[in-house]
Amino acid sequence: MTWATQQGVFEAGSVTLQSGSILSNARLSWKTYGTLSPARDNVIVYPTSYGAQHPDLEWLIGPDSVLDPTRWFIVIPDMFANGLSSSPSDTSDYPTLVTVHDNVQVQRTALRTLFGIDRVACVYGWSMGALQAYHWAALFPEAVERIVVNCGVARTAIHNQVFLRGLMATLESAPQHIGNGRFSAEPRAAKRAFGRIYAGWALSQDFYRAGLHLASGPTPNLGAPDLDTFLRTDWEERFGARPAANMYAQLMTWDAADISANALYDGDLERALRAIRAKVLLMPGATDLYFRTADNEAELPFLAQAALKPIPSIWGHRAGNPVSNPADARFIKDAVRDWLNH
Repeated sequence: MTWATQQGVFEAGSVTLQSGSILSNARLSWKTYGTLSPARDNVIVYPTSYGAQHPDLEWLIGPDSVLDPTRWFIVIPDMFANGLSSSPSDTSDYPTLVTVHDNVQVQRTALRTLFGIDRVACVYGWSMGALQAYHWAALFPEAVERIVVNCGVARTAIHNQVFLRGLMATLESAPQHIGNGRFSAEPRAAKRAFGRIYAGWALSQDFYRAGLHLASGPTPNLGAPDLDTFLRTDWEERFGARPAANMYAQLMTWDAADISANALYDGDLERALRAIRAKVLLMPGATDLYFRTADNEAELPFLAQAALKPIPSIWGHRAGNPVSNPADARFIKDAVRDWLNH
């Protein structure tokens, strides 16, 4: 079965950011899946995650998958600094910090301008995509009916920031670093270290104890013959292929994520959570080291319409993006489809 797709780049012009800096000639890459209904009431926004581009997210779209393009008009906006939208790798004066707030403001403008969309049925996001989903609900409470926060939070936790700032310091330590997350050449050794650090956080202790990184482990697994090969093929090569400046810029975006860090809420997280009118499905990974179930549990009392449904998995953060894990994929599909139907 096939469905309609469109893709393009929204030229947003010069965008004034939260910091007061200007993102000149801002470009927002996007792709859509499915057909917009005449009433424009079947829109799902599906923002990208750290380092991801829209093709990386397409596995989740399909009539028998989590998001059904025969029912929904699914829009994937590529987050700034992912290499498709405006990024340090192709923008010489890219600002030091582009926040999640800045991203979703441009996303909303793009939806209005390109498709005449003022209200969305759902924003679905994993990881940094989930940070964007939360921001959509807090910044535009009248325009969002539902959100799915899959392995994400309303404000990046301090422990998460410790991880992110360690990664920043790893890139900053490279001799190629010339300041403000820019590099004279790609810092290959630093990106190798970056990948190895990431491997220890993206998957849980239980995952490694069970040997699921190895082909000799129980199925499903990630199929490596040994640990060193796993670290090289799954992590070093993945991050080695990405521009370090883009990686650094998105770390800054992630580190600063906070739905209340704006003029609407003036840093009052409880007030920002209480202002959300959307129905909120919180889906943390039970063993996620970035976005803990406890963080979502702390948010839950302040949300008017919300449910907490942890993913019962030892796959850590990657439980929320289970390309190689059918059990977690089924859990997410069932939970999200049920949420969208009620």
